[in-house]
Amino acid sequence: MEREQLEQEETYHLPRIGEKAPDFKAQTTHGELSLGDFAGKWLILFSHPSDFTPVCTTEFVAFQSIYGSLRDKGVELLGLSVDSVSSHIAWIQNIEKNFDTTIEFPVIADLDQSVAQKFGMIMPESDGTETSRAVFVIDDHQIVRSVIYYPLTTGRNMQEIVRLVEALKVTDEHGVSTPADWQQGDQVIASPPKTTKAAKERLNDPDYDCVDWYFCKQDL
Repeated sequence: MEREQLEQEETYHLPRIGEKAPDFKAQTTHGELSLGDFAGKWLILFSHPSDFTPVCTTEFVAFQSIYGSLRDKGVELLGLSVDSVSSHIAWIQNIEKNFDTTIEFPVIADLDQSVAQKFGMIMPESDGTETSRAVFVIDDHQIVRSVIYYPLTTGRNMQEIVRLVEALKVTDEHGVSTPADWQQGDQVIASPPKTTKAAKERLNDPDYDCVDWYFCKQDL
């Protein structure tokens, strides 16, 4: 009994922030792809519950609307559900016909649920096999940097996904943090000083906008 429970927990393991993303190889609408095909690039891997459903359709149109901007930032987009390649293709053609939108990013056909299980996209309490609305941000070293889940009834906010990726890339490049509601071009939060002397000096440094020694913002 304990062994079965452990196997089930491993099956539904959710990759944690800071862990290496689980490797995979899968059939997609662009042919066979693996995690290694995205090495050196950032990747947003997202799952949707099912093809030919209204909320998912709005999301695909919205994901396509940010795809060009993401690629300009060195970020790729990869969708997933447990539907077949044929179903994906038919749905994508339907979206193009009815919404005047060509879906350019690949979509995994995860019929055996192998990728979904590795990423914990199917909830163990669910009676169905549909994947949840999960978003994994994976960096150029293939490390999981963020995990977001939405309920089946709620479509995702694309601008928040773009904002999140921009914030993570700024953090990596400059060694800073970003405050609540941060947008590209806003001040960032400076890393805390490590000594008493540095804390005193920072309060008098014109390059920092400080409320107190531990809370200082700066322009990039």
